[in-house]
Amino acid sequence: MVRTRRDILLGGLALLGTGAVQKPALALASSYFAGTEVDNGVTFRKTNFAKIDKQWHRQVVKYFSSEPVGTVVVDTRHHFLYVIMENKTAIRYGVGVGREGFKWFGRATIDRKSLWPRWTPPPEMRKRHPELPEFVAGGSPKNPLGPRAMYLLRDGVDTGYRFHGTLEPGSIGRDASSGCIRMFNEDAIDLYQRCPIGTAVQVLPHIADQAENAAQVSVTTPVE
Repeated sequence: MVRTRRDILLGGLALLGTGAVQKPALALASSYFAGTEVDNGVTFRKTNFAKIDKQWHRQVVKYFSSEPVGTVVVDTRHHFLYVIMENKTAIRYGVGVGREGFKWFGRATIDRKSLWPRWTPPPEMRKRHPELPEFVAGGSPKNPLGPRAMYLLRDGVDTGYRFHGTLEPGSIGRDASSGCIRMFNEDAIDLYQRCPIGTAVQVLPHIADQAENAAQVSVTTPVE
């Protein structure tokens, strides 16, 4: 899928405006949160995983891939992100992906990482939504990036897409973004720790269908 630089930037960053401007009922449902936790001096609401379908929980699964160990593979069709491990296994995370018209596929690398990142809406977004602030500070409960952001670059050029946390736990497992990959905040923190700068990323629409034994992909062992 070929997209222009302008399309990439607008598509990837439009996600963030969606999180800041819209207030879906799912995002506001208190049942999706339970208690608080402190991370690097910032207090944030913990995801209430008891209210989340278990298929979206972080798990170790049997997984068959020709990609090297350590590669991140995103299956946008089934809303999963995999970190390839040894012995035909992977850590699988439930994710939210791009809506129709905002999906993207291809290879990239994680060439920048940010802890409690600041969010700055692009000028184009602020023209459409003048009520948006010039920026939202990192650690703000209104920051749509959450506790971590991993920036995807291709040949040294920022694609405009990121892996990051979310204000809307109910959007995980859905086509809900404008291209970026949303994760539960706890999962974004976990992935951040596992992926050094230079981590290879492959985004495909139906990678799970290419597993050697699709039935085994669903055989899971919870991550401790």
